[in-house]
Amino acid sequence: MKKRTKILIIILACVFAALAVCTGIYTNDYYRAVNVSAGFEKSNGVTVTKIKEGWFFDGPAEDKALLFYAGAKVEETAYTPLMQAISENGVDCFLLKAPMKLPFFSVSKAKSVTEHYSYENYYLAGHSLGGMVAANDAAKHPGDFSGLFMLAAYPTEDLTSVKFPVVFIYGTNDGVLHRGRLERGFTLVPKDYQVVKIEGGNHSGFASYGFQDGDKKATVSAEKQQKITADAILKTING
Repeated sequence: MKKRTKILIIILACVFAALAVCTGIYTNDYYRAVNVSAGFEKSNGVTVTKIKEGWFFDGPAEDKALLFYAGAKVEETAYTPLMQAISENGVDCFLLKAPMKLPFFSVSKAKSVTEHYSYENYYLAGHSLGGMVAANDAAKHPGDFSGLFMLAAYPTEDLTSVKFPVVFIYGTNDGVLHRGRLERGFTLVPKDYQVVKIEGGNHSGFASYGFQDGDKKATVSAEKQQKITADAILKTING
């Protein structure tokens, strides 16, 4: 083997090793769920099942389901309390699992749910980057959904012609949400969009994963923030 070939092999091996180390570090650097569980269990009339797309919160609903995109780098099960609160009140929930904890990779799983389950109405929701992905999914397939809920999030694509309700939900103490982009997002949706401001709520309070870097301290409990969020979503869906 020529010396040049050996050197090339060594360089490539080093590159692949470095990539493997970086990938391992990246995929293990995320906000982990705190004090929640999501497995084969039943609580308040809701059965939680692990499915290939993520987790299925099966409550009393028969015709309405919510597809939820988690925030970037957040363990999906951190949203279990919110999903439980929604599903036990008449809207089944699909909490989508994303490779590398990036919601961009959950879109195919949302499509899989709509193809393999038979609900009359599907709604999209997501937190932070997950909310942006939900909005973009709605923009691409407006005829497939009956509503959109963005938690501390905003759209980046035109949704002005959609016929379903669009709701923005965010906390007044959110230190992560970009207010300028949020304001621009208001111009990309129908004029009858709704805004729910949670007084004292922050970015981290929509789920149970602790305090997110860059956020501001909340003056309301995460439990209350999640209850207000669930109530707002249910009010829109159930009328």
